[in-house]
Amino acid sequence: MGFSVTILGNASAKPTADSHPSSQVVDFDEQYYLIDAGEGAQQQLARYGVNPLRLRGVFISHLHGDHVYGLFPLIATLGLYGKRTPLDVYAPAPMGEILECHARYFAPDLPYEVVWHRVDTTRHELLFENRRLEVWSIPLRHRVPASGYLFREKPPELNVDKFKIAKYGLGITDIVAAKRGEDILLPSGQTIPNAELTYRPHRPRSYVYLSDTNYSARAAKLAHGVDLMYHETTYAAAQRREAHDRGHSTTVEAARAALAAEAGRLIIGHFSSRYKDRMQLLEECRELFPRTGIAAEGETFQIEKTK
Repeated sequence: MGFSVTILGNASAKPTADSHPSSQVVDFDEQYYLIDAGEGAQQQLARYGVNPLRLRGVFISHLHGDHVYGLFPLIATLGLYGKRTPLDVYAPAPMGEILECHARYFAPDLPYEVVWHRVDTTRHELLFENRRLEVWSIPLRHRVPASGYLFREKPPELNVDKFKIAKYGLGITDIVAAKRGEDILLPSGQTIPNAELTYRPHRPRSYVYLSDTNYSARAAKLAHGVDLMYHETTYAAAQRREAHDRGHSTTVEAARAALAAEAGRLIIGHFSSRYKDRMQLLEECRELFPRTGIAAEGETFQIEKTK
């Protein structure tokens, strides 16, 4: 079961000739989830081989154009592709009004329903779940209401140690009960704790998207232990005052967030167009958090299983 993130856009408000505004796609078990939809998002989906008909949800961090302008043409194109099932859009208010206005004037005959789920940007809450995955909101600190998103795999099903099966002579009924998390009562009257019999094949994996935001200790805490963190890095360390005033983060602040969260890896993006050479930004992050990479467009970051 795969878990990966593909970068569709890594620029901030001013796109450049070789970069696009914010957008990413999470692939979990071959089901796709779009995070932000900057201008050109649907072209980027096509460029990197993502079938938009397999999108299971869209998660919009906030209502600035560089994070949402690409959603509306995508909605229209999905209708042309033959989509008939609802598209769930998770976003802060007043996204519902915006979607209604768009539908009224530009997509009155859309053959499927666009369902808006309001995200309360002041709360950390469960937004979506299925059998294997949860998506949680994470409050951010921006100039407008904004939310990050934590994608967290549910604990995989328990396996029963085959050596313990042989040791205790467990039958099918015992094995099924152990996989449900139950202790096992042997014919001798001895009770075997479930923890002695079972194990998880790997620990749950996770990914967090934190953009746009000032440094937030609360967000880092809510993402504690995350395998892969994306944190906006609009500015270099020297532009700390400008970053603060505009609701953004510097390289040092992104690295601080990864350190505070004890993240496995950090990837940085949402770069200001002033930085032609982004290696400066990467090097500043790596001074504090060596396991940092650039969220390069078209790159896919795998989140591997670990014990």
